[in-house]
Amino acid sequence: MSSGAGAQTRLERALLSVDDKTGLAEFARELGGFDVELWATAGTRRALGEISPPVRAAEELTGISSWFGGRIKTLHPGLLGGILAPRTDDGRRELADHHLLPFDLVVVNFYPFERHLVEHPDARDREEFIDIGGVTLARAAAKNHEWVTVVTDPVDYGPLVAELRANGGAVSAATRARLAVRAFERCTDYDRAIARGLRGASAAPGPFPEEIVLAREPLALRYGENPHQRAATYGAILPTDAGLVPRPFDLVKGENLSYTNLLDLDTALAIVAEFPGPSAAVVKHATPCGVASGVTIAEALERAIATDPVARYGCAIATNRPIDADAPAAMKGVFVDLLGAPEFAPEALEPLGRRPKIKLVRTTPPDLTTPSWEAKSALGRMLLQETDRRELLPTEFRPVTGPSATAEERCALDFAWRVVRHVKSNGIVLAKGPQTVGIGGGQPTRVKAVELAVEVAGPRARGAVLASDAFFPFADGVEVAARAGVRAILQPGGSLRDPEVIAAAEKAGIAMYFTGWRVFRH
Repeated sequence: MSSGAGAQTRLERALLSVDDKTGLAEFARELGGFDVELWATAGTRRALGEISPPVRAAEELTGISSWFGGRIKTLHPGLLGGILAPRTDDGRRELADHHLLPFDLVVVNFYPFERHLVEHPDARDREEFIDIGGVTLARAAAKNHEWVTVVTDPVDYGPLVAELRANGGAVSAATRARLAVRAFERCTDYDRAIARGLRGASAAPGPFPEEIVLAREPLALRYGENPHQRAATYGAILPTDAGLVPRPFDLVKGENLSYTNLLDLDTALAIVAEFPGPSAAVVKHATPCGVASGVTIAEALERAIATDPVARYGCAIATNRPIDADAPAAMKGVFVDLLGAPEFAPEALEPLGRRPKIKLVRTTPPDLTTPSWEAKSALGRMLLQETDRRELLPTEFRPVTGPSATAEERCALDFAWRVVRHVKSNGIVLAKGPQTVGIGGGQPTRVKAVELAVEVAGPRARGAVLASDAFFPFADGVEVAARAGVRAILQPGGSLRDPEVIAAAEKAGIAMYFTGWRVFRH
């Protein structure tokens, strides 16, 4: 044994008590090769069977086998004293006075509470899968890591054996400290899982988790919003502790994605998920600058790209259908920084592969039927809100003017409304059929957003329809749209000046509809 922190500790005696038996027999044999005396609790000892050296029963040190249906097996000074005792002269004297054996290695993992929740989410006996003794052993060994090595995960067996071979059966202080941290982290995760499991069994479900556990992902980001800013991604751990929420994309071609690439991709995927038919969204700086649906994905791409020939330079594009052999031609002459799609046909990869700068990303569009939330940060706090997935019902098209929209125009209004919820406020979308012709957003005044959308559309604004993410506070925005030739407007309504706004639409012969609810996006 070592004489204190900073020194190597030679392993002489180990206690084994595990639920997960993965790799245990091989590990025990390796320990025996270093003349480590092995002790184990009943279930672990049975699993090891007849190995050499033989494994002694922990019950010899406690005088008990299993009390209260297995609830008490290791909660005993005969084991805990040998783990927690300091290896000082006083500590050794006290060990001798109490006839205790010191343990230099504790190998322990816990009852599978998390797995039990996954396999039996409605089970009423979940408390029986809460480990008390194992967690106590791990905490005790981790606390005393100045002298004791603790292993709580089978993945650490191999590295520990390698170190024992290199050091003649001894473990360094750095490894003992590292494994102690791993043990405390495992105890923390285990307690969180128990709290979530019991809370879920007793509390009414709400739209937000009481606690969010994040873990840094191995995904390497090139940089943040600017090259001098570092960036990283963190994924939420599933409530069942089954692991991180699966990442909805894989990089097929190109250099590592950047912070802004992820923002653009997220926006584009959310947009194309709105539409059942083949659709494409062109995004720049997390702002849509072209969206369209078509009979084929090539047609959708061609229409979406045509919305804004200036803004599309260096864009990100997402589609809700695989990129087939015809799709690359629709992007000819357009500098596309990133293209996300559910899949890429081999015939499409060849011409796309000739583009030296493009990043190809295999994606999974979000499931709009599943409740979701989104997060932002402000003032050192994380802000959480439900993802806006409210559907606009046909009954919510409330006419407020004499002129009425045609059936085709109503379809175009529905299309524009689905797009405008993804435009930064103030948001305005002009559309003809299932295709945007002008988008204006991120402006401090609504009239400026209308002017921008009309400018982008040019002559295509004549005969188009308009969707606004919030009400018109003045009639000026409607007047700009009227001069450009807009035929119908869909907006939430609710302004103090609604009568003036409606009158401006009536005067111009514009069909106007109120939804009664807004789709702001900051």
